[in-house]
Amino acid sequence: MRPDPFDGGRIRYNHAPGEQHRPAMPDFDAWRDDAPPPPELAPARRLPRISTRWIMRGLGAFVILLVLTIAWLAITAPLSQSLKPPTPPSITLTAADGTPIARRGAIIGKPVDAAQLPAHVREAFMAIEDRRFYSHWGIDPRGIARAAWANLGSGGVRQGGSTITQQLAKNAFLDSDRTAARKIREVFIAFWLEAWLSKDEILSRYLSNVYFGDNVYGLRAASKHYFGREPEKMNIGQAAMLAGLVKAPSRLAPTSNLKGARERQAVVVAAMVDAGFLTKAQGADVQPQRVKTRPAQTLPTGTYFADWVLPDARDQAGEVQTEATVRTTLDRGLQRTAERVIRQAGLRQAQAALVAMRRNGEVVAMVGGRDYKKSPFNRAVQAKRQPGSTFKLFVYLAALRAGMSPDTMVDDSRVEIAGWSPKNDDNRYLGEITLQRAFQRSSNVVAARLTQEVGVRNVIRAARDLGISTPIANEATIGLGTSEVSLLELTAAFAGVADGRYPVQPHGLRNVADKSWYQALTDGQRTLPSRIHDDMLTLLAASVRGTGRAAALSVDAYGKTGTSQSGRDAWFIGFAGDLVVGVWVGNDDNTPNPGLHGGGIPAQIWRNFMVSALDLAPVVKAPVVEDVDPEAGLVGVIENEIAPAVGRLEGLGVDLEIGPDGSINVRQPEPPPPPRLRREDVEPVFEDEPQ
Repeated sequence: MRPDPFDGGRIRYNHAPGEQHRPAMPDFDAWRDDAPPPPELAPARRLPRISTRWIMRGLGAFVILLVLTIAWLAITAPLSQSLKPPTPPSITLTAADGTPIARRGAIIGKPVDAAQLPAHVREAFMAIEDRRFYSHWGIDPRGIARAAWANLGSGGVRQGGSTITQQLAKNAFLDSDRTAARKIREVFIAFWLEAWLSKDEILSRYLSNVYFGDNVYGLRAASKHYFGREPEKMNIGQAAMLAGLVKAPSRLAPTSNLKGARERQAVVVAAMVDAGFLTKAQGADVQPQRVKTRPAQTLPTGTYFADWVLPDARDQAGEVQTEATVRTTLDRGLQRTAERVIRQAGLRQAQAALVAMRRNGEVVAMVGGRDYKKSPFNRAVQAKRQPGSTFKLFVYLAALRAGMSPDTMVDDSRVEIAGWSPKNDDNRYLGEITLQRAFQRSSNVVAARLTQEVGVRNVIRAARDLGISTPIANEATIGLGTSEVSLLELTAAFAGVADGRYPVQPHGLRNVADKSWYQALTDGQRTLPSRIHDDMLTLLAASVRGTGRAAALSVDAYGKTGTSQSGRDAWFIGFAGDLVVGVWVGNDDNTPNPGLHGGGIPAQIWRNFMVSALDLAPVVKAPVVEDVDPEAGLVGVIENEIAPAVGRLEGLGVDLEIGPDGSINVRQPEPPPPPRLRREDVEPVFEDEPQ
């Protein structure tokens, strides 16, 4: 027999063909079957056969896996991501005069450079979070073993073994779940960061993004927030206190838990001594730190106006890494006035909203409800309600476009349109009247006739031209305001008439972004023809002398009342000077408000706002017109029906006083002063003696 080197060392047996397979025997004198073979004849051990081909396959698979891992990390964990803040940055909104009015989001400071920080600042974080930061490759086996032993002895999770690199990986790229898959990804990303970034770069990014409580992110923001100084100038105690906050920032924030923050500061100082970063004498000299006394937070996180303008403010600010300031169009004085007149309106359970803007669409005041804290729902923007007769603005605009004028005669009599019979609110029908008088008394039958005459499509077109974007039904009833709109859009439509250019885009930012060339071609403003513009002003001025007489000012005023069925919604929208103001009153659940009319509370709110905003003298007595309209409310009835009788009553010795809210007071006339007595009046002289 002989071993075959090409057969794995196995023994081959030599025999002739057809012979029994027996191994060739050595030269022994005898052989017993039960005798064990000699040691040198024992079968050779089989050696493992390792093919070069399989080795190459394994190396190739490893390379492919490495490439795929790097590609996955490059996509899911780009290095630039570790520079971005973990939460949206803070945006501070200012009024038109630059005064801050609201802040939204986290306070995030500018990034820090670890290499430029004092050694004790870096060492404070390393002592409590990762003592061997500069010696490990992303994970610390010793730290993991130490944490495991401590947790085992305490019977729970008391310590963590994550390194600063792992914490950066988790904060910048991963969520906070505790699954094994997330932990594996964290380790991979930690290796990835260690391979491509220096230690100082990793520490810089970690310190720039870590959370320190009080909605503050980053070491620079925290040092300024708590101590009023830059991180490069912090002392040992301040650095230790901030390093201690990382464990439980919300609970240990020194502004709300100074005792806990100081206790944690002492723990960090002891860790710095134990790690050799400080001597015992230096550690003993560190004093408990004080935080900067900050004024109470006066900026709200949200208001009706701030909620509305914030999306545009974020777009204007772009990708913000730190705190940004965006100037708005809000006028603080006008905003206070708007809030005051709503508060003093005597609304009982009803809600109210007000929007004030310049003729170019700059919103200067916005009230979306009676109390933002109780209900942040913005009724000026988000609510869609039936506008009632304010929608007649578009009906009459379509009529003027069709060639009519304020002097055109129209029929104010009953009409039936496809089975629909509109009625005037007061059930009075005056027959042939002018277009101006029909608008003044807000005739429903005239509006229905005009909608039928000029065409529903042209009425819808007029509304669309002035900026109404909400759905409008293709039916004749739209002339009476049956399609829902928002107060903001409807006020902007009136601004288009006031300015003579339409549509007016309501906006709350001082710097409006430029439109693209396509938008400029398709959405450009157009000018109302001068004749139509003048005629619309004539109609709107007549309305203030009619259904809107409670809104009359001492200067030229233009507007329109609106009331939906059963007083569910009451509106007054108008303009004077450079202000266009819309007011809505109603219930959130759309229930009726008996007696509520656009010419009542909404018109009074509008007038009170305008008198203060334009610094006008109050109107002593509103103009009197011959028609009495329900939308004028109680004030209109009193002024038109009772006022003419006041003179007659005064002639009978009754002195009446009509208040601005429609109240009637009877003034008792003061008694005349007693006549001056003469002597002869006391002692009369008789010329003739009585007989």
